[in-house]
Amino acid sequence: MKIVVLTGSPHKVGTSSLLADSFIDGAKEAGHEIYRFDAAFEKVHPCIACDKCKCGENPCVFQDSMTKLFPQLREADMIAFVTPLYFYGPSSQIKAVIDRFYGINNLLRGTDKKAVLLVSGTNNRDWAMHGIVGNYTEALQYLRWQDCGKVLAKSCRTREDIEKTDYPEQAYQLGKMV
Repeated sequence: MKIVVLTGSPHKVGTSSLLADSFIDGAKEAGHEIYRFDAAFEKVHPCIACDKCKCGENPCVFQDSMTKLFPQLREADMIAFVTPLYFYGPSSQIKAVIDRFYGINNLLRGTDKKAVLLVSGTNNRDWAMHGIVGNYTEALQYLRWQDCGKVLAKSCRTREDIEKTDYPEQAYQLGKMV
């Protein structure tokens, strides 16, 4: 299976990066092919809804790092969304990438892709993840993609915090099982 791992953290060795690394280790062990796109370290222009792309009929007006991601998204069997929780939603870095899905919307929607969500957040309350999970669930419903699992890491302010939990192991096992 071809898996695109989209990360949204500006911290190269942060909590969500550990989740991504653990997921990738498990997926590679299971024999899957991985393409990682670290949104915070790429040039991604926000979508301006100009509609020149016509959802995939024409190229996007912006020639940025998305030009290398678009073919990977189209070929992927699964997309892994990995982000820190920023004000009860995804980071702006990964959100800009997701918004640009519009540029190839007609080529992604209804393609029987699978997806997983891995999130790290500082809040320890169950409701803290409701917003991001709702956003993910509704996006998958619209795209007609299948959810294959989630790792929602709460109370993980620092790398040391998450290393003391079983969340990295959960991410690893999710990668192995997909």
